[in-house]
Amino acid sequence: MTDFRQQALDYHQFPTPGKISVELTTPAETSLDLSLAYSPGVAEPVRAIANNPDDIYKYTGKGNTVAVITNGTAILGLGNLGPMASKPVMEGKALLFKRFANINSFDIEIKHNTVDDFINTVANIADSFGGINLEDIKAPECFVIEKALIERCKIPVFHDDQHGTAIVTAAGMINALEIQGKDIKSANIVCMGAGAAAIACMELLIKCGAQREKIYMLDTKGVVHTRRDDLNEYKKLFANNTDKRTLEDAIEGADVFVGVSGPNLLSAEHVKLMAPKPVIFACSNPDPEIKPELAHATRDDLIIATGRSDYPNQVNNVLCFPFIFRGALDVRARTINDEMKIAAVHAIRSLAKEEVSQAVLDASGVNSLVFGKEYIIPKPMDPRLCGNVARAVAQAAVDSGVAALELPENYML
Repeated sequence: MTDFRQQALDYHQFPTPGKISVELTTPAETSLDLSLAYSPGVAEPVRAIANNPDDIYKYTGKGNTVAVITNGTAILGLGNLGPMASKPVMEGKALLFKRFANINSFDIEIKHNTVDDFINTVANIADSFGGINLEDIKAPECFVIEKALIERCKIPVFHDDQHGTAIVTAAGMINALEIQGKDIKSANIVCMGAGAAAIACMELLIKCGAQREKIYMLDTKGVVHTRRDDLNEYKKLFANNTDKRTLEDAIEGADVFVGVSGPNLLSAEHVKLMAPKPVIFACSNPDPEIKPELAHATRDDLIIATGRSDYPNQVNNVLCFPFIFRGALDVRARTINDEMKIAAVHAIRSLAKEEVSQAVLDASGVNSLVFGKEYIIPKPMDPRLCGNVARAVAQAAVDSGVAALELPENYML
């Protein structure tokens, strides 16, 4: 582990500190180049944009640029370490946007005193970008922030910790239930965790067919139920009218466990209590709610996914967010709506059923990938993700009326 720690530090320091840089897209070698790039030539696109604001997409990089914005209040699994400590994560997000979807991005870390300060800061700079990816903002403030920015901004605003996690979880979950011979509409679901990711995951599963009354959500005080008087407005949406109070109560007979909480909270005894052919998504990082080795040793009829790359079935947001934005930007969508999210779910889950190329196997370090218990969701290195997901998202944007442009002919084919 010490070697990996040093390797990670060296990766971020050498050969140049950080993970991203700015590159030029036009020549800047001659006096003429400079006169076109800046004064006096730059006055021409300025005049054009002043006369027709949509020309900003023609003459600047706005349409292919996303701002990755945080306040550092919920950094990975590390908590509230402040905006500056979050910068390596935000640069990492920018790296992923560029690597997987060829989207340029700038990381922006904001200091603020109130939620309104944060909202106003982002809203005031939003028009500089084609989209905004919110990241690592704690609940419940993240719900307020995203809602306000969606209302105030004319570009897509997407809190990836909520919706990216939810989309990838839903894609894998529907496939896992299918393999287990179960229907999401009748599945009993236990959700360990009641923060931003947990609430977003459950809401999207409901939109994909799960029944709200069959979901048992737990926070640090146990089951979220109707007789509790300490619930915020977001947890109240999942207050179940039940006598169940503990994880032991809730997990008995459950078809599904979704963990977005903390390490080692699901025991072998809990797993034994679940229904036949259960599905376990133990997504706490870096240490899951239960280690796959223990889960498999406890019973042999389960499917398990984690957030880690060293186990099968990794629930990884990179399967989603670069391509959601790629599709949204390319049809100039003004928002990312439920129709676009659900389209992404089905595009991702469908790809897991297709034959996998040798190049993807090599990049993933495995010999074989066939749709089944240990392959319910595509690998991040699958190049088909960009085209499949972006195309589905872009078409959904057009069909739902939030796109300014039609889908280009042969888009992403």
